[in-house]
Amino acid sequence: MASVTLEVEVASQFPAERVFKVFCDFDNIAPKVNPEIFKSIETKEGSGDVGTIKIFTFGDAVPFTSGKYKVDAVDPSNYSYSYSFIEGDNLFGILDSINHHIKVVPSPDGGSVYKQTVIYNCKGDEKPSEEILKKEKELYENTYKAIEAYAVAHPEAY
Repeated sequence: MASVTLEVEVASQFPAERVFKVFCDFDNIAPKVNPEIFKSIETKEGSGDVGTIKIFTFGDAVPFTSGKYKVDAVDPSNYSYSYSFIEGDNLFGILDSINHHIKVVPSPDGGSVYKQTVIYNCKGDEKPSEEILKKEKELYENTYKAIEAYAVAHPEAY
């Protein structure tokens, strides 16, 4: 089974602890700051910890409508979070799953770097096109920046 890996990195002026706290509120913030991508995100089972199942309903700006994901790991002390999309048309009909590994790394200047590794696990030999990968990378970067801007505008919450 083939796989394709995509790496995303975005530097932040904010400390890792704050960036991770904001990221942990993704379900609430993403539909507010990027409704054309994320219509809604709802928890179907669990309380946010390992094994939690969530359903994403995507907006009109992407070529798919829904995805089901499972939380694989949460480690607040290391600012890391992993999840996998396991069902949905966001798998393009050619993927078994999409694994996301998020890690916020503290920087010496007091800021941090948001790092996201995305692994597309293919059913067969067909892989997502370079165009799709480029769009996905832009989507992840732009969503992160929109969420960070939201946190700046709502400092009392984060």
